[in-house]
Amino acid sequence: MISNVGSWMQTVAVGALVISRTGDASWAVLVAAGAFLPIGLLSPVGGALADRVSRKPVIAAGNLVEACTALGLAILVAGGHDSPLALLGIVTVQGSVSALINPFSQAILPDLVPRPEFLAASSLNSAQWNAGRIVGPALAGAAVAAFGFAAAFVANAASFLAVVVAVLFVRLSPPPGRRGSVLASLREGLAAARAQPSCRAAIIAIGVVALIASPFIALVPAMALRLSGRGATHVAAATSALTTAQGLGAVAGALLMAPIAARIGRGRLLGWSLALLPAALLVYSAAPALWWGVAGLFFVGLIYLGVLSGLSTVVQLYAPQAYRGRVISFFQVALGVSYPVGSLVQGPIVDRIGIGWTTAGSAVLLAVVLAAVASWRPGFAAAITGPDDPRTLVPVLAQAAPQTAAETELIGADTCSSGPEK
Repeated sequence: MISNVGSWMQTVAVGALVISRTGDASWAVLVAAGAFLPIGLLSPVGGALADRVSRKPVIAAGNLVEACTALGLAILVAGGHDSPLALLGIVTVQGSVSALINPFSQAILPDLVPRPEFLAASSLNSAQWNAGRIVGPALAGAAVAAFGFAAAFVANAASFLAVVVAVLFVRLSPPPGRRGSVLASLREGLAAARAQPSCRAAIIAIGVVALIASPFIALVPAMALRLSGRGATHVAAATSALTTAQGLGAVAGALLMAPIAARIGRGRLLGWSLALLPAALLVYSAAPALWWGVAGLFFVGLIYLGVLSGLSTVVQLYAPQAYRGRVISFFQVALGVSYPVGSLVQGPIVDRIGIGWTTAGSAVLLAVVLAAVASWRPGFAAAITGPDDPRTLVPVLAQAAPQTAAETELIGADTCSSGPEK
């Protein structure tokens, strides 16, 4: 959480700095894409490595490298070299390091909590991430107003040290280990993701949601510019307020998710979250004032957290243990590629027709896609919102059976084997 506070300080400060310097939503989404697109490109490599090498030293070393890049960003800005292109370059380097180590962090979940607690653990993880989203933007606004943008980046550099210390207290089992090339390992992971119906459906679903709906995150500075007017300080304050509102909503959603899922079922909760997300985006898109935008983004954050954690939990539940790091990495690929691509598409549209109409259009498009899938592909919907017990899910999804003997073996080796953990 300490590290995430620093990360959100940097995210808000970079977005506000770029949008205030250029007044151009396209540059804002370019910088956001630079931080996120490496996840889509490098996560499979990180996933393959996470199943082969010791995870603790990689997590620690990766966070130290990220601290150095954040310090480099502070030096650039303090020296007056804060052109959008320079900012794009440094955040892309940092995003690349994060993409490589993130599968290592995701793959240790089974070492930390028992299988029945995966949804609660995923929700708690989202809660601490979004708690950082609450505190970080407020601290970023205060730091920028008092000391300038470089102060926010220095704070982020220091915050990475918290992860290095925390990981020393974690006891992890050794990775499965693999022989052969990384490319062959990636092909095995892709086969595992394709062979498991729920994993395959969750990966496709997050790709669609990230492409159409998730760009609202990258476009928060553009909404802040619209609601607050020009001026770096005013835009930074509005960006902080909107980002904090989304974080508050996400924390509320994370705290509510496990008890609601226990009452109505994990699948039904995910289904309702997907259905309500377009409506929440429509309300947010119509914001005529900052307070309206803050309220709207609170509910968007609450519901979006339900979608993201719900789909992530599906992958955690059904990914074969020997391939978990790689299957998770392909989930991150879908998110990491679709979100920046969608942002890069919507940024120029915002410059032409405005942030409100662009967000409303994406909400309507998402609603149409979800309705079409529910009507024409009920098997796909059942794969991610069906029975909560993996053993009962297999016959329900028999119609989506794998096409090759290798894929059948991958499923049989995990979801159909005996033992209490299955």
